Amino acid sequence: MHPDQLTVPSQTVRALIDHQFPAWRQLPITAVASQGTVNAVFRIGDHLAARFPLRDGEAETVRRQLATEADAARELTGRTRFPTPTHVALGEPGFGYPLPWSVQTWLPGTSADEDDPAQSTSFAHDLADFIADVRALDTRGRTFRSLARGGRGGELTAHDDWMETCFKHTEPLLPDLDVNADLNTRLDINIARLRQLWTAFQQLPRGTDADVMTHGDLIPGNILVARGRLAGVLDVGGLGPADPALDLVGAWHLLDADPRRVLRGLLECDDLQWQRGKAWAFEQAMGAFWYYRDSNPAMSRMGRRTLERIIRDEPPG
Repeated sequence: MHPDQLTVPSQTVRALIDHQFPAWRQLPITAVASQGTVNAVFRIGDHLAARFPLRDGEAETVRRQLATEADAARELTGRTRFPTPTHVALGEPGFGYPLPWSVQTWLPGTSADEDDPAQSTSFAHDLADFIADVRALDTRGRTFRSLARGGRGGELTAHDDWMETCFKHTEPLLPDLDVNADLNTRLDINIARLRQLWTAFQQLPRGTDADVMTHGDLIPGNILVARGRLAGVLDVGGLGPADPALDLVGAWHLLDADPRRVLRGLLECDDLQWQRGKAWAFEQAMGAFWYYRDSNPAMSRMGRRTLERIIRDEPPG
């Protein structure tokens, strides 16, 4: 998926766990197939998961990042009725793997990219409750950090250069995007239309809303579903203060029109905050659609579906 991506063989994971955590030597190790783009995940027995960063970097920088993610997981634990992973241990480099890595609790459930909750009003209620629970956390005076979550959650205009890259790479793929996968209809999409949407989005003012705590990455791969309800939320390490509209990306990544309206009503979003949430979803979807097209088809499909939802919601200008 990435030019600097590391290979993490199961044999290496076994050796690291046996050497550093001998109490787990008898537990089976199983690679977990997922649409994740940041970590290779391996299940340890029935209750634990090891997460190995996929992109190479400085070991001390990665160690600090993992410590920050562990703090975020602890901060969220018990503050919402929905299960979230908790930090268990920090592993060290070795056996050819160059970076620190982490162990957290394993959450059972099926990801939303496999068990689609898009038409579930009950799921929309659950998602609204989770977003509200996270927003209720105390920021403790913290404000948005631009290094978090790919820079999403600050100012939309800070993403202009990235969006220009996205437009360049997306234009050759527009014939694939133009046919709606769910409805088998044409959306009449062209690069000028996509640029027009971004021009409108980037001009949205922040308004008077102060930063609130956000999950920051409510995409299908980070959501667990059971019987059409929210069963758990993964990848909580990016928890932090940001634009209150940031977690509204979940409305566009996860929900069709009717449940999306339910979520908006429950969260009492005004027009500006709702449009900014749509803008953050658009920015994320534009990148996912082209960047992961060959290396992570599930992420690319998510980007495509989100773009379709946004385009159908936006009248041509």
